[in-house]
Amino acid sequence: MKYIFTIFFISLSTISFSQDNLSLEYYLPKNITYNPEIPTPQSILGYIPGKWHVTHDKLVNYMQALAVASPRITIEDRGKTFEDRPLLLLTITSEKNHSNLKEIQKKHVELTKSDSNRLNIDDLPAIVYQGFSIHGNEPSGSNASIIAAYYLAAAQGKEIEELLKNVVILFDPSFNPDGLQRFAYWANTNKSKNISTDPQDREYSEIWPGGRTNHYWFDMNRDWLPAQLPESQARITTFHKWYPNILTDHHEMGPNSSFFFQPGIQSRTHPLTPKLNQELTKKIANHHVKALDNIGSLYYTEENFDDFYYGKGSTFPDINGGVGILFEQGSSRGHAQQTDNGILTFPFTIKNQFTAALSTLEAAKSMRKELLEYKRDFYNNARKEESKGTYIFGNEKDAASSYHLAEILKRHQIQLYEIKQDLTIQNKNFKKGYSYVIPKNQRQKRLLKAIFEKRTTFQDSLFYDISAWTFPLAFNLDFADNISSIDFGDEILDLTHRKTIPITKSNYAYLLEWHEYYTPRALYQILSKGIRAKVGTKPFSLENKDYDYGTILIPVQNQKLDKDELHVLLQKIGLDNHVDITNVSTGLTNGIDLGSDKFRPLSTPKIGLLTGNGITPYDSGEIWYLMDQRYDIPITKLTTGNLTKIDLSTYTHIILPNSQKESINSQNITKIKNWIHSGGTLIGYRNAAQFFKDKDLMKIEFVAIKNDAKNISFEQKQDFFGAQVIGGAIFEAKIDRSHPINFGYKNDKIPLFRNTTLFIKPDKQSYNNPIQYTKTPLLSGYISKKNLDSLSGTIPFKYNQLGKGKVILFTDNTNFRAFWYGTNKLLMNAIFFSNEM
Repeated sequence: MKYIFTIFFISLSTISFSQDNLSLEYYLPKNITYNPEIPTPQSILGYIPGKWHVTHDKLVNYMQALAVASPRITIEDRGKTFEDRPLLLLTITSEKNHSNLKEIQKKHVELTKSDSNRLNIDDLPAIVYQGFSIHGNEPSGSNASIIAAYYLAAAQGKEIEELLKNVVILFDPSFNPDGLQRFAYWANTNKSKNISTDPQDREYSEIWPGGRTNHYWFDMNRDWLPAQLPESQARITTFHKWYPNILTDHHEMGPNSSFFFQPGIQSRTHPLTPKLNQELTKKIANHHVKALDNIGSLYYTEENFDDFYYGKGSTFPDINGGVGILFEQGSSRGHAQQTDNGILTFPFTIKNQFTAALSTLEAAKSMRKELLEYKRDFYNNARKEESKGTYIFGNEKDAASSYHLAEILKRHQIQLYEIKQDLTIQNKNFKKGYSYVIPKNQRQKRLLKAIFEKRTTFQDSLFYDISAWTFPLAFNLDFADNISSIDFGDEILDLTHRKTIPITKSNYAYLLEWHEYYTPRALYQILSKGIRAKVGTKPFSLENKDYDYGTILIPVQNQKLDKDELHVLLQKIGLDNHVDITNVSTGLTNGIDLGSDKFRPLSTPKIGLLTGNGITPYDSGEIWYLMDQRYDIPITKLTTGNLTKIDLSTYTHIILPNSQKESINSQNITKIKNWIHSGGTLIGYRNAAQFFKDKDLMKIEFVAIKNDAKNISFEQKQDFFGAQVIGGAIFEAKIDRSHPINFGYKNDKIPLFRNTTLFIKPDKQSYNNPIQYTKTPLLSGYISKKNLDSLSGTIPFKYNQLGKGKVILFTDNTNFRAFWYGTNKLLMNAIFFSNEM
């Protein structure tokens, strides 16, 4: 009866609630006075929060106005998004704390260091990082931040003074400015005067790709550990300046849900997270219970979500001495929507988020000393853990990939060193300038272990996100663990790219090896200038140097530029792309001569990327980002719904990311087939495999998997099938280095990221299986035994000739979340060398 009454109360309050008479009193705690000198939200926005979805520009205006008016608030601009929106951070605390902020910050960092026991924490404020709406179409968080900021700036009385004395709040009103702006536009432009609560209304079905993601369609809440995006890099910098005691991450979920707060399912917590972390999380949760009970809101906890992947905002603090808290609010996805719990209004979702924001601060205040001691103990206990030896990683042919992993480590305040001289360890060559050494015994040893570990055993078989992210594997680097003694070089304080070798002018030709990460960018710049270039399909030796498969040849003769101009151009290209371009004076080699037909001519690719309804935004965004930001290669985004009108003949390659089968209609399938027959190359990913098979673009034989449930109850059904999902793990494949798809890889094995159960049987002809999973492929992560047995010996790559064109398939994502550097070149090889396959 109590729950029925609660639902009735919520429904009644939301139905009778009119946006026309919405006031701040609906949100704010009762019996508190507010400083009239502080601007109210409506005085800047022009409306009470909840009437409209706030756009990021108006959010910025209000936060800046508060910072001017309130001595409790300072504001900083930490950088820009891809759309040049500011990444704001407000610091909110008492005036006294503001005057001593640098000392407070210094002490919080000192709590992570070896002499932290000497610090007196009796009067040290706790640090709470409050972040809102990392998914742009989960806007109640950022809209609640307006109310929260006003309350913290304007509330008066002993209670708020006590709070601000004991807590410093790092206040991030919008984790994802570009996504928030995109969604606000959608919700506001589709709002009716008479608000429709019908879930089928256009307002509640935003167009592709939606506002969840950032500019390049990335899920920002998966980038805390890789930190590849500017928004992530800004907040990670802030995090490591303070090491906050609590970090909150305000989200939304389906409209028929209520409100969730952590802890989630504790059996799925990462083993490196101390058990005390979950106990503190539960203790903090008691404050949310009290606050939400007080306003009559339904909620749940310990039934969903987990704390396993450290790349999520609510989990990242757990490996850094803090406590991460996830909030999930049932979403109105607009202004008011009919749900299983009655009519859910946008103001009501804002109120819940605001309430949870305040209950978090109340928890931080009451648990201040406990949280400070936990952070100190986290690092002290870590120092006691055995951590002898070092890690070493590198690639003797690819300094740039090594550099970018080092860049991530530096971003997370992990110490790394140069090697003094070239080394061979465990049959792997580590070259000076291409490799880095990391002592395990350092302050961030737990985070370091989380980044580098390979884990294949788990307490639970279900994961909310990926189960493996081992970074040296993601970067396809040679890696050695448990190295007892290495003669370190200097600690790397200012990380820089390797200096390239200056190019001597040649009268004959230049050679560019294909191993370095940025060689595709260099090659595109060469070809786009109208310079003739060829690719060597066999190894050779010339002038005391060995050249591998995929070496690029740039002849001096018969070019648009004379030899002096060509030399200047190549010098700049080599410098800009961190690659060595070597001059040679003869075409006579040990192996294929430079005039051999084994050097195949290359042409400038013109690439189309399929986007729109039916296409996974994440996958297409990763490819767009790779081409646009990493390789500076123009790419045309083609919309599936507009294919009928598009002239495909202008494109040499079209990429089909992970997609639904119905994303391309029968008329356009015929159009694509004709384009392929005329010489085009279609490159497909993941679910494109089924599409290719169904549409006779490629002959594919899948491994059939039977999931027969035995002794499984109805209650266990969901977990049974969930355990057969590959949420994201890392597997080993052997490669044929002579095949053009593998040009630029120096080893005969490669780690691949996989999150599908599409297993393709190998071709009878071994040369048609240039990439094939090994017999025991699991390197890191969770996979059921049934799936592992099925995966063994299958192939993740397939090629088919169709008329004059080609069809290329990858079952795995080679561009996963922008940090899977190690397989980016597979896609580039499919583009540049498709004619040689």
